[in-house]
Amino acid sequence: MVTGPMLLVIFILAIGFVLVSIIKFKLNPFIALLLASLAIGLLALMPLPEIANTIASGFGNTLTGIGIVIALGVILGQMLYESGCTEQIANLMLAKLGRKNSTLAINATGFIVSIPVFFDAAFVILVQLVRQLSKKAKIPFITYVTALAVGLITTHCLVLPTPGPLAVIENMKANIGVFLFYSLIVAIPASLIGGWLFGTFLGKKQGALSAEAGDEPADTPAADTAGTDNPSGELGIFLIALPIVLILLGTVMAMFLPKGSGALAFFEFIGNKNIALLIGVIVAMIMLKKYFKRPVEELIAEAGKAAGMIFLITGAGGSLGAIINGTGIGGYLVETMSSLNIPLIILAFVLSQVLRAAQGSSTVALVTTSAILSPVAAQMGVSPVLVGLAICCGGIGLSLPNDSGFWVVNRFSGFDLKDTIKAWTISGTISGLVGLVIVLVLSLFAGILPGL
Repeated sequence: MVTGPMLLVIFILAIGFVLVSIIKFKLNPFIALLLASLAIGLLALMPLPEIANTIASGFGNTLTGIGIVIALGVILGQMLYESGCTEQIANLMLAKLGRKNSTLAINATGFIVSIPVFFDAAFVILVQLVRQLSKKAKIPFITYVTALAVGLITTHCLVLPTPGPLAVIENMKANIGVFLFYSLIVAIPASLIGGWLFGTFLGKKQGALSAEAGDEPADTPAADTAGTDNPSGELGIFLIALPIVLILLGTVMAMFLPKGSGALAFFEFIGNKNIALLIGVIVAMIMLKKYFKRPVEELIAEAGKAAGMIFLITGAGGSLGAIINGTGIGGYLVETMSSLNIPLIILAFVLSQVLRAAQGSSTVALVTTSAILSPVAAQMGVSPVLVGLAICCGGIGLSLPNDSGFWVVNRFSGFDLKDTIKAWTISGTISGLVGLVIVLVLSLFAGILPGL
């Protein structure tokens, strides 16, 4: 097999192939990742049967760890969307924080809603509320859009059960409860600074007259306001928080209960990510059933379709990571970085950010980067939680026109390209950089803070 500097050349060529094939030739990321895995194995002269087996095992092992959680997370998000819970959460936030703090309320709404609901769907739903609120409160529309979009994308990239953070946790072999705890510590200030504060700054700088909410785009779906029998915002927040609390409870109880006790076994069971999400889905199914406008079976079937491509991309990212490890590229990266003294946390952020900017998808960036750096972190003895958080922060910003989210914000807000870059690309990048700073601060206390 190939050794030495040629491994780095092969690695760079493979990553370049992934980026060019997705961006230039519009190849599906699933196929691009599998072809890159195959190319690495062939160029590194790995035995042919071993290439095939490594690709298959990498794919399967990745989905073994997160497949059920991805499916259940998508189902939970679909039920919250169909029942109208997302809009009710927004209304609750506005009622609690008041019109004067409406920008903060919108940012908090995006932060909470995006934990189970995918970015695109959540933005399309909530932008209607934002548009009406801007007209009533006389606050620049760009302020609200920035606050909403950054709140949504920050938790989408940092807080489970969205696929990106789940893949990072699985690939980095990080404790899920510890990761979840610190991801919230990182995500909250990142969202507030990139969304709330920067959005307010944009509104003041641009001025209300030039940034007011315009007419709704023709392709924006009208909000469904028929009927008054809607779930409460409190119920929506409870359903989102339930699986998160169960996971955290399982982790915390493991620190205090004696090993081998029945109580510890119980809390570890309900705190298991698969069981916690299943409990959340069952409770949501029961409590939201009367609000659904179509059978639950249809909702689950639609969620299954949405999860299909996520499974494929996530699994293919695992295949790429397995091939990189099997060919010795991971080990060579460790040696190279050790000699150059590049902090692994910085490298994790930069690699994730570059992949995000180059091919558009934050999920692909998170899956691919974590698959590449997992063995590196293990060999260098760096906290997998800190490296994983840095990877997630890298996936937040530098969204360019090759990202579908860029055009979702552009089209449904009615912004021109310049305002879209301000409200989405720059603000998201600020959020990601703030997150990185917090991760670096946490790294100063590694060994002191629990789990790090």
